[in-house]
Amino acid sequence: MAKPVITVVGSFAVGMTLRTSRMPIFGETLIGSDFDMGPGGKGSNQAVGAARLGCESYFAGIIGNDKLGEIATDLYQREGVNTRYLERTDRMATGVGFIILNPQGHNGIILDMSANKLMDPAFVDRVEEQIARSDVVMSVLEIPVPAAARAMELGKKHHVLTVLNPAPAAPLSDEILHNVDVITPNETELRILQGLPPDDPTPTRELAHRLQARGASTVIVTMGERGCLVLTRDLEQQVPRLEVEVVDTTGAGDAFNSGLAVALAEGKDILTATRFANCAGALACTRLGVIPALAFRPAVEAFYKANYPS
Repeated sequence: MAKPVITVVGSFAVGMTLRTSRMPIFGETLIGSDFDMGPGGKGSNQAVGAARLGCESYFAGIIGNDKLGEIATDLYQREGVNTRYLERTDRMATGVGFIILNPQGHNGIILDMSANKLMDPAFVDRVEEQIARSDVVMSVLEIPVPAAARAMELGKKHHVLTVLNPAPAAPLSDEILHNVDVITPNETELRILQGLPPDDPTPTRELAHRLQARGASTVIVTMGERGCLVLTRDLEQQVPRLEVEVVDTTGAGDAFNSGLAVALAEGKDILTATRFANCAGALACTRLGVIPALAFRPAVEAFYKANYPS
């Protein structure tokens, strides 16, 4: 049986992580620990996650022609991610992210997406042939919105399932949303997508319905300790979170999205796919770092059977 094909039009950045007792204030120096440097970027993480879960994974992105870019190429060779549509440039450096973790595993992140900023609709057009032969095309908003929008547009053109992880969030037009089959914001992103303050008090359920009314067929809102809300044209259901010992939440969203895309590419229904994604996301919280935390298929399947017995 052929593996499902997932194409990710997305971002790569090298993540540099430090653990501290709390977030510093400006002018303050804190002593940290557990420094780690490794590959990141939401698009890249999701491509690796999809490969680990058994899909034929393609990553389309731009990296710098520098030492940090070699971290990307080494990763994809090791993980079996196809890089036919990965470009290198001398115009800008490879993207970087600085991550601070507190003892509870919660994080703050500062990004310079650098070479990722060069992605535009013309770049995505060069990936059209690959998108057309995919089962799912995914994108994120760490790349310029016009590039992510074009990936969704081409997916819709070729009747390929489109999944948008709108992170970091930016307001999106109805025209873009009409090309998105599944959108996966967290509660903060759900508000920003609609031009609201990130702490707007409007109930999440109401905002999810508003977003769906603007075009996205399925809205899945990840809600941390409250699990996630699944909203389709025919269904509204909350899927509870799974209990794990949280070490680091940094890669949980990427693991969730890759698990969701893989399950949908395999033809699973939306609730089964969300539960599978829930398992991948929960397991990612149990290890430090992002790539080390992305689970392989056997672990996710075992965790699924333990939590969702038939």
